[in-house]
Amino acid sequence: MTSLEDALRRTRASGRTALVPYLMAGATPDWARHVEAAAHAGADAIEIGLPFSDPVMDGVVIQEAAQRSLAAGTTLDSVCAELATLDVDVPLVAMTYYNVVHHYGLDRAAQAFERAALRGAIIPDLPPEEASPWARTCADHDVATVYLVAPSSPPPRVALLARATQGFAYAAARMAVTGRAADLGDARRVVEALRDVSDVPVYVGIGITTPVQARDAARFADGVIVGSALVSLLLDGASTTRVEEFVGDFRHALDDVDDRRDDDRVPPEQVK
Repeated sequence: MTSLEDALRRTRASGRTALVPYLMAGATPDWARHVEAAAHAGADAIEIGLPFSDPVMDGVVIQEAAQRSLAAGTTLDSVCAELATLDVDVPLVAMTYYNVVHHYGLDRAAQAFERAALRGAIIPDLPPEEASPWARTCADHDVATVYLVAPSSPPPRVALLARATQGFAYAAARMAVTGRAADLGDARRVVEALRDVSDVPVYVGIGITTPVQARDAARFADGVIVGSALVSLLLDGASTTRVEEFVGDFRHALDDVDDRRDDDRVPPEQVK
C-alpha cells in the first residue's frame, strides 16, 4: 500500500471527511504560501496542478491559471523545487497530463515527485490500459497512481479503475470539465458504483463549489475536492488569509457532518 493510501485510509477510519483543495502551481508568485495556508486551514491532502498547454479536463478557470503559470516560466523542476522547501504535514498530489511526465522522463519525473513529497499523481489522459510503465516507475518511488471514474463508466470499467487506483478513487460528479456547478450531478451514483466493488477511499470532485455542496457530498463520500472555486479566488489576488478563510469554511461544513454522524442519537439519513 502506498503511503498516500495509508494516510487517507487512516483519515477515513478516524471518522473525518477528507478535504482536498486544488491549487495551480506557479499561477501566482506566492502560490506555495497558499499551499501552506490550505494545509493550516484543515486540508487533509492538497492537489498541486502542474500546468500544461493543452488540457482535456480543465475548465476556463483552471485553463487561465495554467496559462498564467506557463507564462511565468513554471516547469516541473521549478514546482518540485518550491514544494521541497515547504513544511506541510498533509499529503500532496500532483495533477497533470501525460505529456508532461513523458517528455520529462517517467523515472526522472517520479523521482522528482518523491523528492518534492508529492505522494500521488492524477493523470486524467492516461488510461490504466496504457499506464503500466508509469505505474511501475511510481511504485519504486512511493507515488500513488490515482484514477478518475466518470458517470459514464460501465460496471466492468468501474471495477477495473477501482482495482488500479491507489490512494483514493476520484469520483467525477459530472461529464464535464472542471468548473462551478449548481448541484452534485451524478456524484452519489458514481460513489455507490465504486463502493460496490472496492473499499478504497472515494472522493468527489468536479463542481464542488460551496461549503453546502461539500457538506451534502460528505453524506455519502469519503472526501471532497475543491478546485475552480479556490483557483478563481487566487486569480483575483486572494491573500493567504483569504485562502485560510475559504478552506476553513469548507472544513467547518465537513466537520459539522462528521460530528453529527458520530452522534449515535442522530441516524445518518437525518444528517442535513
